[in-house]
Amino acid sequence: MKWARHPRTKFLFAFLGIIAVVVSLVVRLSRVSKNTNAGRVVISKPAASSPVPSPTSLPTITPESSQPSPLIVPTPPVSSTPSSSDQNGPANLIIPVAGITANQLRDTYSEARSEGRRHDAIDIIAPHGTAVLATADGKIVKLFQSERGGTTIYQLSADEKYFYYYAHLDRYADGLFEGQVVKQGTVIAYVGDTGNAGPGNYHLHFSIAIATDPKRYWDGININPYPLLK
Repeated sequence: MKWARHPRTKFLFAFLGIIAVVVSLVVRLSRVSKNTNAGRVVISKPAASSPVPSPTSLPTITPESSQPSPLIVPTPPVSSTPSSSDQNGPANLIIPVAGITANQLRDTYSEARSEGRRHDAIDIIAPHGTAVLATADGKIVKLFQSERGGTTIYQLSADEKYFYYYAHLDRYADGLFEGQVVKQGTVIAYVGDTGNAGPGNYHLHFSIAIATDPKRYWDGININPYPLLK
C-alpha cells in the first residue's frame, strides 16, 4: 500500500495518535475531577445572626435572696381625731349644781342661739346664789370674764381629756385660783345671770369639750352633757 508509506499519511497517523492521547487524558482528568468533587465537604457560609447587644443594653439581673423577704407591716398614722370611746364622754360625773336632780334637767344642747349659733351646752335652772360644784376631779385652768358667758370657769379633767365650762356665774368661791386642783363636789362658784343670760334668768350654762390640746382650754370638740348627767 503505497499511500501508507506516503509522508503525509504518516503525519496524519501521528496527528491522530496525538489527538487520541489527548482525548484519553481529558477523559481521565474528567473522571478524577468527578471523584474529587464527590468526596468534597462543602462548608456553607453561616447566616447572619442577630447583633449581640452592647453591655449597656443588657438587663440587670438581681439575684434572688435565699431568705424570704420580711413582712413589713405599715404603722397606722396617728390621728388627732378623738376615738369613739372619747366621743362617749367622761363617766361618773355629778350634776354641777347643788340640790338639782336628774329629772330636773332639760336637754338644750341642740337649741338655736343668737347669731345662728347652736347652744352646745345645757342650761341648769337654779335659784340665784346656788352653789356650783366641780362635776369631776380636775384643775381650774382659767377664770375668765366673757361678754357672752359673763363670769366663767374652765376646768381640765384629771386625765386631761376634757374641759368643763361653767358660765353665767354670780361669783367665784372664795379663794378659787387658776391652777388649783379640785375634787369632785368642791364648791367652785355660785349661780348667777352674768353675760348675756338676761337679768333674773338665773341658771348655770354648762358644757363639756374633748380636749385637743390640754393647754388650749378654749379649743375643743363639744359633746352633749345631758346624757352624761342624766
